[in-house]
Amino acid sequence: MGLIDDLDRFREVGENRRQDLADFITYGDLGGSRQDSVRIPIKIVDLPEFTYDQRDKGGVGQGDGETPDVGQPVGQPEPDDGDEEEGEPGEEGGDHEYYEMDPEEFAEELDEELGLDLDPKGKKVIEETEGDFTDITRTGPTSTLDFERLFKEGLKRKLGMDFDEEYVRAVLKIDGWGPQRAFEWARTEENIPVSLPWLQEAYEDIPASERTIYRNRAEMEAAVDREDPRVRIRRDGVDQIPFRREDERYRYPEIVKEREKNVVVVNIRDVSGSMRKQKRELVERTFTPLDWYLQGKYDNAEFVYIAHDAEAWEVERDDFFGIRSGGGTRISTAYELAAERLEEEYPFSEWNRYVFAAGDSENSSNDTEEAVIPLMEEISANLHAYVETQPSGNAINATHAEEVERHFRDAEDVAVTYVSSPEDVTDAIYEVLSTEQS
Repeated sequence: MGLIDDLDRFREVGENRRQDLADFITYGDLGGSRQDSVRIPIKIVDLPEFTYDQRDKGGVGQGDGETPDVGQPVGQPEPDDGDEEEGEPGEEGGDHEYYEMDPEEFAEELDEELGLDLDPKGKKVIEETEGDFTDITRTGPTSTLDFERLFKEGLKRKLGMDFDEEYVRAVLKIDGWGPQRAFEWARTEENIPVSLPWLQEAYEDIPASERTIYRNRAEMEAAVDREDPRVRIRRDGVDQIPFRREDERYRYPEIVKEREKNVVVVNIRDVSGSMRKQKRELVERTFTPLDWYLQGKYDNAEFVYIAHDAEAWEVERDDFFGIRSGGGTRISTAYELAAERLEEEYPFSEWNRYVFAAGDSENSSNDTEEAVIPLMEEISANLHAYVETQPSGNAINATHAEEVERHFRDAEDVAVTYVSSPEDVTDAIYEVLSTEQS
């Protein structure tokens, strides 16, 4: 194995040491990352390298120009670090660096990890470009005339209008038949596209003595073979093809509309007194990856953070996860504020909307049924989600998630999930994103 192979192997080992994404979401330090940069710890792997002697520092068998006497020490002794304790094998903690990925790469990694592939939707048209000449119109410049289509239309007409002229002339030679009788026969019985003027002109060209050659139609058909026009065209070719104005088609480029993929994510969390540290950490561990994921999927992502107890107020991202209040809980106040913000700045016709809420499912009496659910139905969004964080299991009065889930059980744009420990986080994220994917 050569040096290049060694280097490649060590780099591969270093990459493989990047902490598994699911483990990072479950146990990692999410606070060490920024909104636009995800820092995942990796184990340092030192690459092998050669150390070269510098020629001006001397080498083996070379001194400083003087020969020392016998017994004279060469150089000064190194100081003894006697206070430094020896480490026991296996007790040293590994050094770590960080692998930084932007939200787009994070979204790709999470798609692969969870088996998802959310296709972001674009709404607002920002640019129209000309694509391939695949569309057809009835007017246009001569340079874009579709000659192949024109020829085909003309050829179809030629085949449809052509007929065996000799056979039709023979009909005019039946005793008692004239142009009118032959015309009725051709159009009603044989579906031959011959015109009455053509029959009249052909009849005038037939000598009077030949207009009574056949006593009846059966005698004429026995004497004259009828040839399919298509057989004759294949044999003799076509001298002329009748083109008409209505056959003309002009090619023009398909108009490709590029739509800006805008997304606004409204994050709502309960900050009331019942939301203790462990519950707050579960909210952060669930919402943060969702923010990174959607930011990576969309061209332009904006976030609104709303905290609430019995009242709701907007906060900055840095304050969202750590803030705590001592008040009661009325979840509907947060949805009222969310509806107001979305209506003012983020029309659904131009923005993809996600409304994510989290808490321990405790809510004031009847607020879920009478206020929250109607507001969720009123707010148009790609997806509504509620994440219950209840580490100790469902409390007696923690019914909000169950009520929402029961009401929206047949809805395709509402997800409800339950997180009781960090191990539930990736499943909760999958539940939310897979609902949007479907």
